[in-house]
This record gives sequence, C-alpha cells and structure tokens, in this order.
Amino acid sequence: MSLEKQAIRADLAAEPGFIHLDNAGASLMPRCVLETQIEHLRLEASVGGYEAERLKAAQIEAVYDSVAKLIHCHRDEVAIVENATVGWMMAFYALEFAPGDRILTAEAEYASNYLAYLQVARERGAVVETIPSTDSGEVCVDSLRAMIDERVRLISVTHVPTNGGLVNPVEAIGAVAREHGIFYIVDACQSAGQIALDVNAIQCDVLTATGRKFLRGPRGVGFLYVRGSRLANLHPPMIDLYSARWVAADRYELRGDARRFENWENNYAAKLGLGRAIDYALDIGIDAIEQEVTRLAALLRERLAALEGVTVHDIGRRQCGIVTFSVDGVEATEIETRLRESRILVSVSSPASTLIDASRRGLPNLVRSGVHYFNTESELDALVAEVSATSST
Repeated sequence: MSLEKQAIRADLAAEPGFIHLDNAGASLMPRCVLETQIEHLRLEASVGGYEAERLKAAQIEAVYDSVAKLIHCHRDEVAIVENATVGWMMAFYALEFAPGDRILTAEAEYASNYLAYLQVARERGAVVETIPSTDSGEVCVDSLRAMIDERVRLISVTHVPTNGGLVNPVEAIGAVAREHGIFYIVDACQSAGQIALDVNAIQCDVLTATGRKFLRGPRGVGFLYVRGSRLANLHPPMIDLYSARWVAADRYELRGDARRFENWENNYAAKLGLGRAIDYALDIGIDAIEQEVTRLAALLRERLAALEGVTVHDIGRRQCGIVTFSVDGVEATEIETRLRESRILVSVSSPASTLIDASRRGLPNLVRSGVHYFNTESELDALVAEVSATSST
C-alpha cells in the first residue's frame, strides 16, 4: 500500500463531515482493524473464548512478529499488554533501586511516569532529577553526559511528550546510556505509528507503546519491548501461571521471553486488532506516514500562528504531528467545546500532564490537535476557520 489518501480515507468508518484531529488521544481505526476485532468477537460468541483462541492461534502469534517488524527487534523481546502504562510499569517496577540511586528524566516527562519515579523515591530512597533542556526544548544530551556518575541507575524519557510537537533525541540519549551501561527506558506512546522506531538505533532496554494513538489500533492494548540481554535480570512485579511455571511446591520458573511480563487473560480481539493496525501502517510505510504527518503539522502551525490572538506552543528542533495552541482570553476547554459542536475533535492538554515543563514555560491549558496522514488540508482549514472565529469574538 502507498500513501494514496483517497483510498485511505475510504477505509475510515467516520461519518461525512466529521473531522478527527485528536489522533494524539485516540485515532480512527481503518475498517480492516475494526473488522478483525468484530470477526474474532463473533467467533468467541459462536464457539467460546478458548476455542476461538485455539482456532486463531497462528494469527495471534503473528502479532508478535508484526510488533518486532515495526520496531526492529526479535519476537521473543515483545510482550502484548493491556495498555502502554501497564507495560511501562511492569518493566519499571522490575528494576531494583537502592537509597541514593539516581533516576534521570526529561523536563517534559509524562505525569504517570514521573509519579512512578516519585513513588520509588519515597519508598526506596531513589533520587529523581530532570535533565536540562536545550533552548529549543528537547533533552540536552551534553547536560545529560555531564550528569552521569556511578549512582545513575536509570535514564527514562518520553520520546514525544504529550503537550507539544517536540521529538526528543532518543538515539543520542541511548548512546550515552549504552556508553555507561545505564538502563534506558523509552516511552514511545505518542511516537509509535507516526515516527520510525528502531530499538537498535535507539539502544534502549525497554520501549513501550499503545495501540490507540498514531498506530490507529484498538483501545485497551499496547506492547512492551525488553532487550533480550536484560530479560534474565528482570523479575516482573506480578506473575501468574502464564508468566511463570509452578515447578515445585516451593519454586517457580519465569518464562524465558518477554511474555513473562504478560498474564493469562487477554483481550484477543484487541490483540488481533493491534496486529492488523501495525501491518496496515507497515504496508503504507512509516517513513511515508511520518513525512505526511510532519508536513500537515507544519502547515497547521503556520496557519494557526498567523491568527491574531493565537499562540502556538510547540517546541523542539524536530517536531511531529502534535500541535498545541492557546487563544488569548478564551479557555482551552471552551475552544474544544466549540470545535466539537462544529464536528471537529481535538483535546485539551493540562499543565498537570507535564508539570515540570508546563511550570517552567508557564503554560496554560492548551488545545491539542494531533494530525495524521489521513487528514486533509481542507480539514486543517476548517479548524483554523473555527479558531479564527473564536479568537475574534
């Protein structure tokens, strides 16, 4: 498949006149992803969940191959999980922290991740420190390098923060981590599906992503990558009879692959839908997707910035499909409501989602739009026209 927009838009189940620009929240599934899930749910209804799983075993196993192809890893390094947060937490809480261990993270780190750092700091005495940003807004790799000492236990960053167009330099960060043998986690929740990901180039030990955002998959499913060489030293914080084998009354053995981070019960319809969504993106080509997303986002930033009273808040030398803005004198929630009434969907990014970055930059609630490759310039024009009318009142 190539990026033939007319055919791609024909795959949408959206009603005519509906404009979806909240792809950073939850994107629109292609029809084939929807049909894959419905087909499996019907199979479960007709023969039961266990038999449906048996009948679809080959397709279920193929999902691991799809993820591996997407991020360039081995299928045994992949776990399919309920969501990206579950995957991230299962890996993070498998790490052992001692008093004084340092966790280095980005100023624009996502709230859920940072809360986990703070919990480990409170309960185990670890120290959480943010890496300074460059003048452009991304993680400053030179500053990171200067912070390294023998007490740094973890470097953990969000690839694409939730509150702007920024793309952090995860490959350069990974080079520092690998040079010093420091465990490295990348949250790719907002980048998977709009930016090419290669865990070998990134040199991360863990990478997590969700299905519902730019991958255009179902809600309630995601994946976790764990580098094979790290697996033996990572014990999941919770285990069951799928992640481990009970071999004696007083002993168990963990699985040897990344599925030690999974559990027995799965939403197989969502898992199959995730695999189909990844295959769909791969058929189009991630590079082609990124090129179109970047182009549309740049156009939207330019057109919004030209409006009187509108401020675009995106930062970073490299930017992606997330575009955030505010309108003087109008609350972001009011703008979101007005746009929704015009059948244009966006969302609101709260300062609490990236508290340190938002506080440093004095950000208000922001209107967040997330463009995707199926969006059109006319849809961007419709959003800009509505924002212009709002800013003029």
